[in-house]
Amino acid sequence: MNIKDAKVLITGGNSGIGKATAKLLKEKGAKVIISGRNEATLQETANELNIDYIKADVTSETEVKQMVEAAKDKMDGLNVLVNNAGYGYISKLVDIEADKFTDQFKTNILGAALCAKESAKHFVAKEYGNIINIGSTSSLKGSPTASPYVATKFALRGMTESWRNELRPHNIRVMQVNPSEVMTSFADNRVDNNQAVKQYTEVEQQTKLRGEEIAHTITSLLEMDDRGFITEATVFATNPKT
Repeated sequence: MNIKDAKVLITGGNSGIGKATAKLLKEKGAKVIISGRNEATLQETANELNIDYIKADVTSETEVKQMVEAAKDKMDGLNVLVNNAGYGYISKLVDIEADKFTDQFKTNILGAALCAKESAKHFVAKEYGNIINIGSTSSLKGSPTASPYVATKFALRGMTESWRNELRPHNIRVMQVNPSEVMTSFADNRVDNNQAVKQYTEVEQQTKLRGEEIAHTITSLLEMDDRGFITEATVFATNPKT
């Protein structure tokens, strides 16, 4: 698609991958709206990027419906959903807490499904649209102590494949991006005077992926001519040194 024709809703757009993607797409001429639950950070990001925002909880069907309708009204249409809202709950099997496990599923899986559902209604009516789900390399391989998070990403990958098969006849491209070692804010939030920790943090920042690499991938997927699409893209850091 021509990015200048893109009308994009990005969930979890107030920081990290979502913010980087909003910034790049806006720079390329797309109309972009971000959403999230934290109005303070949403407003800060929206002001910084000169874009609009919608406060919404993706686990609430009512709020998701209102979010999609508002995005359509603000941009005079909608043709791209970036399903980015989500978080990681990591735990050993013997330590899993049911409420935390369930809460993560509500955000990472139910939330993604609700956003895709409401967006797809519009896309099907227009016989055109794009859905990009932000997965993880954890959707490809399990790892110790990470089963709650891995389970959500395996589920997201399965939903992506199902939606792709369902929506292709309506000229809707459903794609998934699997980031690997992406820097997170915890590196910047460390308070430690130990020199070894400082050196590790510096290396981590220089070698791990940034949100910008994932934003580049998302934009590249959208920019392919509408007659084709890349179903899934996995992005690794070249040498993360971890």
